[in-house]
Amino acid sequence: MTLTREQMDRAIDEHFGYEAADDIDGVLATLAADATHDIVGWPSGPTHGRESARPFYEAMFADMSDSKVTCTQRLYGDNFLVDESMVEATAKGRPFGLKGNGRPVRFRLLHIIEFAGDGKIQRENAWVDLGAMIQQLPPEA
Repeated sequence: MTLTREQMDRAIDEHFGYEAADDIDGVLATLAADATHDIVGWPSGPTHGRESARPFYEAMFADMSDSKVTCTQRLYGDNFLVDESMVEATAKGRPFGLKGNGRPVRFRLLHIIEFAGDGKIQRENAWVDLGAMIQQLPPEA
């Protein structure tokens, strides 16, 4: 089954909504049982299976709070979309190994999302603008 743009938008917006609420179980429920979860540059590399993505979300929610994702552009294909967004958050822990010290951070985030026919996320591929994060969260001298 091919999803419409509206169906894909609803699915990814639901996923981002659970992320904004720090709801790990909600986020994982948007993934297919055998999903591939790939945050480029994450030390463990891509994971396979819904529950295998849990450690990433546990770390992300511990490291950043009050996150807000604002879509700037989406491109669509057959059961996939490319989402470019801006993320604003408070870096309370060590996001991507950087000392947050409760500082605000704003960075671009690019997703390529592939959907299963039932609307669940089959593959989540994400690139974080780590350069922007490093500029905002520089190492302390």
